[in-house]
Amino acid sequence: MRYFTTADNIRWLIEARMPSASNVMVVFHYPTGRTARLDRYAWHNSPRPEARDVTARLDPTHVLESLTDADLALLFRRSMLISAGDTPLESPITNAA
Repeated sequence: MRYFTTADNIRWLIEARMPSASNVMVVFHYPTGRTARLDRYAWHNSPRPEARDVTARLDPTHVLESLTDADLALLFRRSMLISAGDTPLESPITNAA
């Protein structure tokens, strides 16, 4: 695991999960650790040659070590919340008014 600091000085814990042959889920854990509601995730597609071997699996530790701060910043900008929001849609829009 490693850390990433955003422009607003929040220090996120970074974890790599669910490795496959060519990609890995990068999870940004919110620093309080009390809730997972603010955690974020993004998929990193590996450009490495071993990513072309469909029988292999990427090593999450190696992937984290190979990511630069610029890579992490790009992944963070593209990341999404893991959990649903506080107020889901009240009612679906099924017909025009």
